[in-house]
Amino acid sequence: MILASQSPRRRDLLSSAGFALEVVPADIDEERLPDETPPELVRRLAAQKAEAVRATLRHVPDDRLLVAADTIVWIGGEALGKPCGATGARDTLRALSGRTHHVSTGVCAMLLAPDGTCAQREGFVETTDVTFYELSNAEIDAYVATGEPLDKAGAYGIQGAGALLVKRIEGDYANVVGLPLARLVRVLGGLMGDEEGLVARALREGGAHA
Repeated sequence: MILASQSPRRRDLLSSAGFALEVVPADIDEERLPDETPPELVRRLAAQKAEAVRATLRHVPDDRLLVAADTIVWIGGEALGKPCGATGARDTLRALSGRTHHVSTGVCAMLLAPDGTCAQREGFVETTDVTFYELSNAEIDAYVATGEPLDKAGAYGIQGAGALLVKRIEGDYANVVGLPLARLVRVLGGLMGDEEGLVARALREGGAHA
């Protein structure tokens, strides 16, 4: 599989499902368009990343799969990017304290033809709602001191110490990590004409890594 993303979390999730990956990052303009909602933005960016990488490929992987994704953390229609240092992380965490925010991942999956053109394509957006506990200043300071929030959109990592901030999740946990893996594997299986077989293989691989 070609993974059009540098995210180590996406790479780990797909590797855990048994996919052999070649990482080819996409270089595109990620600026949000006027009046574009966060889900619309990530859907468009995922599609553009997939096409940008497909157009530069010199070979087609054995499974003929290419996956691109883009994730956004947002609340009230406003995107929460990576914080600007410790002060920015504290401000973001205070804004999330006691509130529900959203994590949307746009995914574009392609089945490539032998000549590198796109034989089939499917895109989707997965959104998970995440509710934080009310956070005290001491809790925020302690979390920021770990350094974990500084390179994370929304200033937290749910797969790390940031899990202690979360009161409730509605939706796909893996989506908050960076990729809605269960849905994606089913989409990939559909593109390959063997959804059940691909899901079964991913389950075996996941059990082997447990």
